[in-house]
Amino acid sequence: MAKTYLAGEWIDTGKVLEVVNPFDGQVVGQVAQCGAKEIDQALDAAQQAFRHTRAMEPYQRAAVLSFIRDKMTQRKEEFARTLSQENGKTINEARLEVARAIATFDIAVGESTRIYGEAYDLAINPMASRRKAIVRHYPVGVVSAVAPFNFPLNLAIHKIAPALATGCPVVLKPASKTPLTAMLLAEVIAESGWPKGGFSVVACDRHAGQMLVEDPRIALLSFTGSPEVGWKMKQQAGKKRIVLELGGNAGLIIDRDVRDWDWLINRAVLGAFYQCGQVCISVQRIYVHQDVMGEFRARFQKAAEALVSGNPLDESTTLGPMIDRSNLERLQSWIQEALEQGAGLVTGNTVAPVGQGLNLSATILEEVNPTCRINTDEAFGPVVTLTPVTHMEEAFELVNDSRFGLQCGIFTNDFHTTMKALDTLEVGGVIHDDVPSFRVDSMPYGGVKDSGFGREGIRYAMRDMLEERVLVYKV
Repeated sequence: MAKTYLAGEWIDTGKVLEVVNPFDGQVVGQVAQCGAKEIDQALDAAQQAFRHTRAMEPYQRAAVLSFIRDKMTQRKEEFARTLSQENGKTINEARLEVARAIATFDIAVGESTRIYGEAYDLAINPMASRRKAIVRHYPVGVVSAVAPFNFPLNLAIHKIAPALATGCPVVLKPASKTPLTAMLLAEVIAESGWPKGGFSVVACDRHAGQMLVEDPRIALLSFTGSPEVGWKMKQQAGKKRIVLELGGNAGLIIDRDVRDWDWLINRAVLGAFYQCGQVCISVQRIYVHQDVMGEFRARFQKAAEALVSGNPLDESTTLGPMIDRSNLERLQSWIQEALEQGAGLVTGNTVAPVGQGLNLSATILEEVNPTCRINTDEAFGPVVTLTPVTHMEEAFELVNDSRFGLQCGIFTNDFHTTMKALDTLEVGGVIHDDVPSFRVDSMPYGGVKDSGFGREGIRYAMRDMLEERVLVYKV
């Protein structure tokens, strides 16, 4: 029977949401679909649970997080296989996501015991004579967490773990295509000692999910998804706090002083085609100094063509399918648009026969009109564009010529160029000697412009989930 985890109980809503493997179209699981009634129950329970979660001592929150980390470690292969089947990422990519998810909880264990306040003297003038202050931080309340399909486990945990670390209840809305790992996580949290009612999973359609944007019982909305949806949510969210982690068309800059070609090519291929390019910081636009473009192009093409498409559960598969046919067809139309406007196809643009998966081969384009959607919008698929540049300042200008600004990678051995990139690039993160896809789960992560609002990374996400309260006293 299909169920969902609602306010500490596993319930049947009477409606079923089937989960389909994007590779072979087979149903791999079912969950109970929620509506307004169930979301209302989840929010009520979360509000009630807040009285208990906010009162938990740091060591108690740390114990809950430690339990979740350890239990996930015990069940890591189960998580990975479920993730691969519902999402389509290769089994090795799924194992990496599970490992990161466990590490994210581990980071939260420590941060939950490091919520510090401050004390200081207010007597900066005679009016405040003998006055002192103590500032402490308190959890804001119920967190609405809306997670995407591409990292259905770790990106959900980037909302859940900091909430638990601060003492905030969570109502999680997983993507409708990938709710199974969220249910596995609910099984773990249900055993962890976290107060009943303090965590719910509500798989629902967008109409019902609108409650998780607008309802005044929610103190903070954390959303990862498309810019079009995210910015609309910000307008609709009312007075609540909001964190948006949105899209990008990340740039990769390669200077002419390349020393380690093997490292560069390995990272560029991983950054561009990991999880079939369905990553918001996936390499999409590559700007290469003209002096090394020929060698980079040849090496990159060879490595891209060596990727193996196929069943994601096959250990030898290195390029899995796209999430659904509509996104595959969208990306094909964008590639065709670029080709019709004069772009050259270096390699790729081959689709698996019908019935053999939604697989698109690793695709490299060059001489692309900068106004084509494959340059200006988020491809979210295994496609990159190559553009030669005469100097690094030109590359910086081209990266900045975008409505997005999430992360950018730069390969250079010149320290001045690296610092110039940090000062010049309009992005949330500059990654030296690596691809923009690099992320450690403790670092501040987020974008500017259309790429987002606020930051994730456990300690940084916790800041938004805490509010300051000051005691002024007289001595």
